Amino acid sequence: MLSHLLSFVAAYLFLGFVAPLIVLLVFGPRSAFVRANAVESLNFNLTWLLYGIIAVILAFLLIGIPILIVLGIAYLVLVIIASVKANNGEVYRYPATIRFVR
Repeated sequence: MLSHLLSFVAAYLFLGFVAPLIVLLVFGPRSAFVRANAVESLNFNLTWLLYGIIAVILAFLLIGIPILIVLGIAYLVLVIIASVKANNGEVYRYPATIRFVR
């Protein structure tokens, strides 16, 4: 749950991937459950960082502004869902996520 929630805090600095990466490296070897959640959170944050960069570039065409708003709302909702699932002992698979780390 920590990897999901800390990534939300760090996302305001476009560094949302740092928290799950730290959790993965420090606690991942100790628990398969923690590793699974940290990998999922890391992949999600890297993917959404990529989506955000694309939306910022598209903002110059004025189409990126609504995309950024939708991305922000979706990010908030998905992180909350993943955190609740992790707290309940489940691994949440984020939708629309590129699997960079396995």
